[in-house]
Amino acid sequence: METKARVTSEHKGAYKVKNNNGEFLAKVTGKRMFNALSREDYPCVGDLVTIDELPENQAIIKEILPRKTIIRRKGNNKNDAQIIASNIDVAFVVESVGRDYNLNRFERYFALALDGGIKPALILNKIDLISEEDLNQKIIQIKNRFPNTDIIKTSTTKAGGIDELTRYIKNDIVYCFLGSSGVGKSSIINKLLGQEVIKTENISSYSNRGKHVTTVRQMYFLKNGGIVIDNPGMREIGMADVGEGVDALFNEIIELSKKCKFKDCTHTHEAGCAVLAAVESGHIDKAKYSNYLSLKKETEFYEMSELEKREKDRDFGKFIKKAKKSLKDYGHKE
Repeated sequence: METKARVTSEHKGAYKVKNNNGEFLAKVTGKRMFNALSREDYPCVGDLVTIDELPENQAIIKEILPRKTIIRRKGNNKNDAQIIASNIDVAFVVESVGRDYNLNRFERYFALALDGGIKPALILNKIDLISEEDLNQKIIQIKNRFPNTDIIKTSTTKAGGIDELTRYIKNDIVYCFLGSSGVGKSSIINKLLGQEVIKTENISSYSNRGKHVTTVRQMYFLKNGGIVIDNPGMREIGMADVGEGVDALFNEIIELSKKCKFKDCTHTHEAGCAVLAAVESGHIDKAKYSNYLSLKKETEFYEMSELEKREKDRDFGKFIKKAKKSLKDYGHKE
């Protein structure tokens, strides 16, 4: 019987999917594996799929339904992109105030979310580790840099520490948790679930960093109807084809660039550059401008690499076509 289901977790060679009939351990068809051209042709957590239900809670994934949003990051190969999850409404970027707090890192995560059509929101976790005065100062800095971003304060060690987040999460909305290892993503989800479902480990007193525990992406369903996805911590956040996300994040700079004297202005040294003028006058934050240049350069690098890869693919295709023709001609001669 063919039904619709949602992919709730991904494992090596198999997926867990869930629908009104229950939870199934599913695999993709051999045809889909054969026809797959990239990682994006395989299911990921959050995907809506059609399945054939089999006995003993087994299933076959027949088709991946169109994804309304997708979040991806740079893979191990500079030309590859790794899918994190799909059909997400809100991406929670989690940062611990007691760790290596960094506004530039927020922008990288925000760019990943915005490029996939996903609304980013910021969770400041472990607020019990700093004073109220220090916390308010950080919030002022964030609002100055990201004026339209929702900020949610959390702590998993004090009473009522996740009440603000609980109120923020709405029924039937999908939320994805992003952040480095040790910022407390899994601990927050455990609190939302009301039980220790996800394994966590203690923070090292020496480095104040948690150990990387989450190894697979997993979807959880909250009592209030909200849906959350836990993700392994990211040691590196690379920009893989997220030009639109960077433009959306730095829309003020993009708008100013239209007033530059030269159309191909790099906003680094040119006379008549409206962006540089805004930075010098203090209208644009210098740190934000610097990070914009860094992220823009990185995205352009990956876009250029992809074009080079496609060019090589075309050359290889011509080689194969020529080789097949030679073999055919050789066969006629025989």
